[in-house]
Amino acid sequence: MIKFYRFGGLLAALLLGSGAYAGDIQIENARTRATVPGQESAMVNLSITSKRAATLVGASSSASKTAALHTMTHKNGMMSMREVKSIDLPANERVEMTEHGYHLELAGLKAPLKAGATVPLTLNIEMTDKSIVKVVVQVEVKPLKNAAHK
Repeated sequence: MIKFYRFGGLLAALLLGSGAYAGDIQIENARTRATVPGQESAMVNLSITSKRAATLVGASSSASKTAALHTMTHKNGMMSMREVKSIDLPANERVEMTEHGYHLELAGLKAPLKAGATVPLTLNIEMTDKSIVKVVVQVEVKPLKNAAHK
């Protein structure tokens, strides 16, 4: 009976872990920040590692009207954000998607994102054979920074 509980605990830990796997693709640390009423967008940060060369070609979420791939660039002392059509995923290299480079933008939020909740996100990844792999991730909603200093 004790072995059954240990196995059940291990299985639960694996299922509730912060990563998502689909074949050769691993997604880790998917997170966003809580939003305030009226805020229409949120940035999603995550890490993607693919065992084979691939390309992130899109994303979607039931929590927003759109999910777009963006990049932040710094040029002549100015930061600018622009949408990109795809993000290369070199084989066996971790691609960090953060506010300082590539990231996902959820736009047209259907409701405010609450700290402690999760948001479903589907990533569309094109493999070298042109097949599309869909990876479903639960994005953790973190508290707003400096919430006590309103």
